[in-house]
Amino acid sequence: MKNEYNIMKEIKRLKSVRGYGTELISVYVPAGYNLTEEISKLREEHSQSSNIKSKTVRTNVQAALEKIMQYLKLYKETPKNGLAVFCGNISDNPGKTNIELFSMEPDIPIKVNIYRCDSTFLLDPIETIVGAKDVYALVVLDGREATVASLKGSHIQVIKKMNSMVHAKVRKGGQSARRYERGIEESIGDYHKRVAEVINAFFEQNQFKVKGLIVGGPGPTKEGFVKSNELNYQVKVLGMYDTGYTDEYGLHELVEKASDLLKEQEAFQERKIIERFMQEIVRKGLAVYGYPDTKKALDANQVSTLIINDALEIENVKYKCNSCGQIIEKTEYMGHRETKHDDGGTLEVVEADDAIEELIETADEHGVDTAFVSSESSYGKEFLMGFKGIGGLLRYKI
Repeated sequence: MKNEYNIMKEIKRLKSVRGYGTELISVYVPAGYNLTEEISKLREEHSQSSNIKSKTVRTNVQAALEKIMQYLKLYKETPKNGLAVFCGNISDNPGKTNIELFSMEPDIPIKVNIYRCDSTFLLDPIETIVGAKDVYALVVLDGREATVASLKGSHIQVIKKMNSMVHAKVRKGGQSARRYERGIEESIGDYHKRVAEVINAFFEQNQFKVKGLIVGGPGPTKEGFVKSNELNYQVKVLGMYDTGYTDEYGLHELVEKASDLLKEQEAFQERKIIERFMQEIVRKGLAVYGYPDTKKALDANQVSTLIINDALEIENVKYKCNSCGQIIEKTEYMGHRETKHDDGGTLEVVEADDAIEELIETADEHGVDTAFVSSESSYGKEFLMGFKGIGGLLRYKI
């Protein structure tokens, strides 16, 4: 979770950067991609950039490309989940140039190979990956084959493909129609059972923290599968959709058709956790809020779920008074730093550390779940305004 938070923080910073022309470069290298080939592509872009009319933009683009190529040479091979690199002039002063490079290695594989040079960084692909909070199970099936997969964000991971033996049953001479039909029914039942066993095992391996199952496929087989009662009672079927395929294409088609459902589920999970938090606060039960109390409970290993608004920025700041030399430590919300000491002296920042990152690190050490809530939703806004954007559900109270 710490890596995810650091990427989210970097994304927030990169979103605010605006180039004075098309001088900000975004590069996505997918998992397993040949870095030598990627560097060759960038070298070609460097050559073509000599045609840029504006001397300033041309200089900045070429400098950024050179910096990216040198950076990629530091890797012997592409990181296991791929790499996202952003580089360009981030200076907000037109008279000064500040070419900086940012790189990200997400916890979920990057699937796209992209090069873009624009006035803003291309952040949608990495945001989709990092914003993924929940895991879902997918299955697409018809009477002949089935594909089971997991979904986190936009990443689909095939778990297993299997074939049905239903159509391998051939009626032999002298075999009664009823006996033949019974054999077909048994084959269908066996097929449903094998598919369900794979799905049940996936839920069990993930301690039933998978949010639910989405089913797709052409024809009525999917309805028959859901009605077969072979799925574990803890497997919640969220929806069924018609798809034209039962392979990887079918999985992507299923996710596309279920996009509204997935958005609703994400909003539902957020609403659920905030409602529970508020209920506990009202009855003075198993919940705390605000940075000091949440940190205290987290350090004592009382917290079961750490809740953070994704817009929250808190720092542990160390000041020094230029008049008396006193060192003062405070926890400050971003944008609210002190400037004057009580004795009239000016306070200078000596050190500033991300307090949220420290909390997440502690949560990771204790095996505590961290839930980010959106600053855009009504529940997320209420949590930010009414409870300072940070809190926790507790295992117990002292």
